[in-house]
Amino acid sequence: MFVPGQPSDIIQKYKDMVYRIAYAQCKNHADAEDITQEVFIRYLKKKPEFFSEEHLKAWFIRVCVNASKSLLRSVWFKKTVPLSEHIETPVDEHSSTSTYFAVLSLPDKYRFVVLLYYFEGYNVKEIAGILGKTETAIQTQLQRARQILKDKLKEEWEND
Repeated sequence: MFVPGQPSDIIQKYKDMVYRIAYAQCKNHADAEDITQEVFIRYLKKKPEFFSEEHLKAWFIRVCVNASKSLLRSVWFKKTVPLSEHIETPVDEHSSTSTYFAVLSLPDKYRFVVLLYYFEGYNVKEIAGILGKTETAIQTQLQRARQILKDKLKEEWEND
């Protein structure tokens, strides 16, 4: 049995990762903060047992993804319009910010795989285990996501 440590230490260690995943799913800071809070409340209430550090991390990812999907399916969320749709944000197309926004604009199935692979450092086998898919499916999604990003960024740079 793995003993993860004090809850405050665990929250401190994983809060940024959980927030990034929630933000990538919702594309909204306030919703990402709510989801992050919900994930850690579930952790504190359930007090789950883990076999390893990776098991703990995978649990946080899975709970965060599920909480994000629940929010996105909710009636309340479907009837709201984000303020960001009405405000233009100037972005330098050649900056890492535009690359980040390009990743966020990917379809869900590609965005999440890219996030886990490039931002969280998981390999294809680990992502397949977390998402319950085959390694081939994950490799295909990564390949398609890379092509979409390449095309999107190339188009933006050519229009400059």
